[in-house]
Amino acid sequence: MKHLPLFLIAAILFCGNLVTRAQDNDSVTLYFSAEEMPDLIKCLPPPPDTLGTDFANDIMRYMWGKQQRNDAERAAFVFQDAVWNYDSLFAVFKVPFGLEITKEGTPEIYKFMINSLSTIDPTRVKPKAFYHRKRPFERFHEHMLTRYEEAELSGEGSYPSGHSQRGYATALLLSEINPDNADTIMARGYMYGESRVIAGAHWQSDVDASRLCAAIGVSRLHTSPTFLAHLEKARNEFQRLTGKLSPTDDFSQFVNIADVIPDAILEIRYYSTYNFVGTRVDGYLEPVALLTRQAADSLRAVSDDLKKQGYRLKIYDAYRPQCAVDHFMRWGADVNDTLMKPYFYPEVPRNKLFELKYINEKSGHTRGSTVDLTLFDMATEKEVDMGGTFDWFGRRSHPDFGGNPKTGKYKPNDQITAEQFHNRMILREAMMRHGFAPYAEEWWHFTLKNEPFPNTYFTFPVKQLSK
Repeated sequence: MKHLPLFLIAAILFCGNLVTRAQDNDSVTLYFSAEEMPDLIKCLPPPPDTLGTDFANDIMRYMWGKQQRNDAERAAFVFQDAVWNYDSLFAVFKVPFGLEITKEGTPEIYKFMINSLSTIDPTRVKPKAFYHRKRPFERFHEHMLTRYEEAELSGEGSYPSGHSQRGYATALLLSEINPDNADTIMARGYMYGESRVIAGAHWQSDVDASRLCAAIGVSRLHTSPTFLAHLEKARNEFQRLTGKLSPTDDFSQFVNIADVIPDAILEIRYYSTYNFVGTRVDGYLEPVALLTRQAADSLRAVSDDLKKQGYRLKIYDAYRPQCAVDHFMRWGADVNDTLMKPYFYPEVPRNKLFELKYINEKSGHTRGSTVDLTLFDMATEKEVDMGGTFDWFGRRSHPDFGGNPKTGKYKPNDQITAEQFHNRMILREAMMRHGFAPYAEEWWHFTLKNEPFPNTYFTFPVKQLSK
């Protein structure tokens, strides 16, 4: 087998990477660089020797492929599968996948597939150049079925097949998004490779090796946290568009508060054990805060406003999944659990929590545009004294306890000082200036007035969302 010089392999690999990165999309996120992907020369067996039985099988399959050209329907698929761009590739899988994949109609799936294939595609270049195997139509001095490809393919290595690798990788990836159709998706991916044998572009052993190349590439992608996050978004989008996803599981309109307000301080109480339940609450998988895009944008305006006054925001809770509310309901029903009573509800009888509406079946937090927060003083580097702790069950938590919130006038009493009442008003007025409505029983609780989902109670867990 004739091998190309190493400097020429390097040049071909560099050019191949440029073509792959530029093709079809001008904003590709590679999950790994070419150097970080597996070296297929080390992974693959060499192509069959021309004197062995494996090559005899290649010849037999080439003859089989020529016979398949007489089937007009199968030949049409060969022409369809020969087109070398991503949009045409995705169109091939429309029926088995069950959804048309386009940049506009399925942006998350489209981005995921472009990024994945752009990462995998370059891995074929190095073994192609290294083995520089002659293609079937060149060896037999015959025309391909797709004659227009001959000039471009002549002189280019045959092993492994780039089309087959791309087609099989596409099938593997789409099967992860829609596992219910994995059998038909994978069958189409297999057929995609056979089309290259029928065309006369590749030997059967080229195609077989390419399927292994695709599997190796996809396996490597699974070690990338960004890939896994994009895969989750793609699955979510597919389920939503095909009616398999309940609207309450759709987190596509939510963002991480930390991405919108990078200097916000997060103390997610329900992820910890320091809360009225005394344990981590169901649905809080990570100590992050999520809000709808609209609520987060308005909260950023609040943050910008308060920073001019010397304050940062400290977030206790934001979006709260329905399973967390259900957890509160179960806890509320267990009147014997009084572990955290001294810290959060010493003045409230344990058996009165439902009657007094401290525990309810539904929460505004679950609609995604409600936030619990306080102020952090940038000068003292301490939390501002509000005259009461977050989640305190009692009258002292009411905004009007100690004064009139509408006028901002303090009413002297022995529990809330004038300064503490004033601090509450600083937060309240800033929130109201930027579209949030206060809650009559909790000074820390605010809901966006024009919340985008006023009647939807979401169920997805609290965890980091990919950007």
